[in-house]
Amino acid sequence: MDTANPREENASKNDFIRSAIREDMKEGRFPPPVHTRFPPEPNGYLHIGHAKSICLNYGLADDFEGAVYNLRFDDTNPVKEEQEYVDSIMEDIRWLGFDWEDRLYFASDYFQQLYDWAVKLIRDGNAYVDSQDPETISKSRGTPTEPGVNSPYRDRSVEENLKLFEEMRQGKHPDGSSVLRAKIDMAHPNLNMRDPVMYRIKHARHHRTGDDWCIYPMYDWAHGQSDALENITHSLCTLEFENHRPLYNWFLEKIGVENPPRQIEFARLNLTYTVMSKRKLRQLVEDGHVESWDDPRMPTVSGMRRRGYTPEAIRKFAAEIGVTKTESMVDLALLEFFVREHLNKTAQRRMAVLDPVKMVITNYPEGKEEWLEADNNPEDEHAGTRSIPFSGELYIERDDFMEDPPKKFFRLAPGKEVRLKHAYFVTCDEVIKDASGNITELRCSYDPESRGGQSPDGRKVKGTLHWVSAAHALDAEVRLYDNLFLRENLNTLEEDEDSLDYLNPESLVTVQAKLEPSLGDAEAGSSFQFLRKGYFCADSKDHKRDHSGNSIVFNRTVQLKDSWAKVKKKG
Repeated sequence: MDTANPREENASKNDFIRSAIREDMKEGRFPPPVHTRFPPEPNGYLHIGHAKSICLNYGLADDFEGAVYNLRFDDTNPVKEEQEYVDSIMEDIRWLGFDWEDRLYFASDYFQQLYDWAVKLIRDGNAYVDSQDPETISKSRGTPTEPGVNSPYRDRSVEENLKLFEEMRQGKHPDGSSVLRAKIDMAHPNLNMRDPVMYRIKHARHHRTGDDWCIYPMYDWAHGQSDALENITHSLCTLEFENHRPLYNWFLEKIGVENPPRQIEFARLNLTYTVMSKRKLRQLVEDGHVESWDDPRMPTVSGMRRRGYTPEAIRKFAAEIGVTKTESMVDLALLEFFVREHLNKTAQRRMAVLDPVKMVITNYPEGKEEWLEADNNPEDEHAGTRSIPFSGELYIERDDFMEDPPKKFFRLAPGKEVRLKHAYFVTCDEVIKDASGNITELRCSYDPESRGGQSPDGRKVKGTLHWVSAAHALDAEVRLYDNLFLRENLNTLEEDEDSLDYLNPESLVTVQAKLEPSLGDAEAGSSFQFLRKGYFCADSKDHKRDHSGNSIVFNRTVQLKDSWAKVKKKG
């Protein structure tokens, strides 16, 4: 079993973020230790883009001696947040291999302090209560080329603002009737600095504070102050927050933070054939296009875990793509490459026939069965062997036989000899069809001297097929997952296009398969290579360990075909 340490995977990396941190520490901008954080909003499940950020923050914290890492939930919007999301996020981070130890925080921990600081801004003339409706406020902000318009309530007295803000706090004003805004500059070239909203009224129950509050801080107001309270040295954000950095620094300056955290932005992850918007992922779930947030077709961490991706592969992927300041599109095939690479080393081999056709060995003694030895993983010398049953009736893959094969078809055909993996040489003698012309049975003869797949006379065969004994086979549901979307780049849609227009109707194909009996012992979540077919994982929800075969469900994780090698070959 690969026990790769996430610390080692991030070691010795060098990029613009690490260079900036090293320079800050060298110049003494911050006293040690380096302190980073991951601040998810608990309004959905984590996806692969969040996994990149987690690996970055944890890896950065670990690159510097004594450095520490926080997990903080930005739970400032009670309407969209649920405990389910908090629990799933913590489970995903632990599964990825990271530990925040005792440094678990919530923005809601700081609601009183944030309120007190807001009062300070009002007293200092840097904030005011605006009683315009949200639509009017939005329109009055102007455009990138036109200045905004001052609110008619911008010059309210400090006393009136304090009174109104306290009334908002006490629940005396309805939702949407008032907000607290910072007083900066409505003509500022950066729209985020045009008197941004700090608090809005929401009479909604919070998953942690209950009904204690009915005003909630906006992200821009809560974020930097939470960082400061936790002594974060470097606050890492994706590029869409670059224009928010002046506001981040303005707030910290106005509340009097002497050594504010440094915000650094990096490009978010974009994957081919994948949507990364949490809003669009939620739409997929709520509209029934997928089963749930952990549907194996989803780019969520829980979906990838259920599909059979490994934390080691995801961490390797994150380390390989690194961090940049430029938006780019990463090929999904690269992630699949690392999944395939890790599973090749760790997954035990088994035989499964996904589209079975019966093979009857006519010269095999009637009623006889024997048990053959098979290696569990040729890549792992410690994986050992297992016994597999062989009998006179088998199942093979339907596409491993052709009646009229082309020249380079090395599998089974009339009169042609092939090797059965771990077993014998067989030759097809007769093809049985039903009234519609469909092949129902292949009648073959075997060479009893070729046990183990070698013939005493040294003759060679080019084709090797996997198989299962019909008498011992387990019936199973196998789910063949593919890309959820058909379009490669979903970031370049026109205004009249919707990502749902490109849903792949064959992103999930379910087949009834025949498995070798040892798979009846498979635990939910365990991974295997089905010989010649790909890597598969026992479904964490629907698979039940049951030798009767009635509840055996496997998900295809990734095919054996190395599509990434083709991508690299193309240049």
